[in-house]
Parts: sequence; structure tokens; C-alpha cells
Amino acid sequence: MPLSNNDVKYIAKLARLHINDDEVEQFSEQISSILDYVAKLQEVNTDNVPELQHALDVSNVFRVDVEEQSDENTRKSAIKNFSNSNGDLLEVQSVFGRNENL
Repeated sequence: MPLSNNDVKYIAKLARLHINDDEVEQFSEQISSILDYVAKLQEVNTDNVPELQHALDVSNVFRVDVEEQSDENTRKSAIKNFSNSNGDLLEVQSVFGRNENL
């Protein structure tokens, strides 16, 4: 599927690439080759092939969350050494708040 120079320039513009005239010819050949290969793949009959979610058998590798108690001295020491606490609560910076730097 040959592409015109205007097609290649348009694709480059969509991809926000700045290409010179020498590159237009090179990319025209490369993109055409890719599109020809995709067209060839489209000819393969996949009607009876089940959808593939993942190429490997994947299972959950995370452990179950288990609440564990700490002794009173460890808890008090953690609260005492934490930079910002309110009674028995530890106050941390919001992770879902609006960031003015973005």
C-alpha cells in the first residue's frame, strides 16, 4: 500500500514529529511495508480462535492482607517519632489532593 508524501507528512504531524524531505521518502517505504504486513495478517481466519487475555498463565502473586497487632511500646514509639500526629493518628500528605505544580 504505497503512501503519498502528503500522507507521510500528515502522519508525522499527528505524531508530532518533525521530518525533513529526505526522511519522507524513507518513512513512506517503511510505513507502507508495515501496512502491507498488517493487511497480510488481516487475511488470517481467526473465527474459531478464542480471545487471549494473556500469553502466560497468570495468577495473583500477592499475599492476603492480615492485620497484625504491635505491642504498646512499639505503637507509642512510632507515634512519638512521626513528624505529624494527632493523638493516636498519623497525619500524612494527601495523595489524592490537587497538585498545583502540574
